Amino acid sequence: MAAPTNTVTTLISIGNREDLSDVISRVAPEETPLISNIGTQKVSAIYSEWQTETLATADPTNAQLEGDDIGTFSAGNLTTRVGNYCQIYRKDFLVSRTEEVVNKAGRSSEIARQKTLKGLEMRRDEEARYIGNYASVAESGSTARKSASLQAWITTNDSRGSGGSDGGFSGGIVAAATNGTQRTFTEALVKTVLSTAFESGGRPSLGFMKAAHKQQFAAFTGIADIRVNANPGKMANIIAGADMYTSDFGNITLVPHPYEITRACLFVDPDKVKVGVLDGVKSKRLSDTGDSEKYMITKESTLVVLNQKAHACVYDLT
Repeated sequence: MAAPTNTVTTLISIGNREDLSDVISRVAPEETPLISNIGTQKVSAIYSEWQTETLATADPTNAQLEGDDIGTFSAGNLTTRVGNYCQIYRKDFLVSRTEEVVNKAGRSSEIARQKTLKGLEMRRDEEARYIGNYASVAESGSTARKSASLQAWITTNDSRGSGGSDGGFSGGIVAAATNGTQRTFTEALVKTVLSTAFESGGRPSLGFMKAAHKQQFAAFTGIADIRVNANPGKMANIIAGADMYTSDFGNITLVPHPYEITRACLFVDPDKVKVGVLDGVKSKRLSDTGDSEKYMITKESTLVVLNQKAHACVYDLT
């Protein structure tokens, strides 16, 4: 039945206040698992360099005659000099004077809100660069400097699909790896690269992969019992995930990554990779040219892979 004639309803009433929540809901991946788990170090130039070294292969035939003299000395253990370019990350925004002074829902300052969001976005950009497969680039003309990514550095402890090839450091530049034919993710592939890493002296303790590969990893048969006894009268638990992989060479924490690492499973020793910071996060107000406020947020950093042999990667996964 319709409302009686002349009933004042919300359809005709003037002055009813709006109901606008002061909570702003954001659903987007904000995690930066790699750079959140590795340390930082200060760098002082746009091209940061460091040195690596290794030991000669163990020689079980190293046996000498008593009282023998040395005729020819062994070659000295020389270091290898490697490096990476710093990359300038930038976000910018502008907010009108009026927008900043009007009464807003969910925030008192639009400028403060934009600074927070742009800062999160810039940190994600940095994460995506460092966990991906990107070459380093020297600045030239209109080409900006770019930092090489961890997947591009690894050349020793890796497994690739047919046609895939290493990138790696050479002549001051890190080349990106060449993708091969994609294949199914298996535990055998994991065991292969972890074994090679151990033999190289690497001890990775973190494993990064996309969500689908994390689920496949959890489905590896292994040797552990994935069932638990249910107490009488209580609901049983279904164990369908794994956060720790106990390999023959130590425990590896499995970390699902929400973006960028789409066709690889990356094993990292967090003590052997750092974010090299040339200039930390800076927020700068730019000169006004109109009735608005302009801001620029910057950071300049690089990925310092102290020794690529410390890490491992299974590439070219479907």
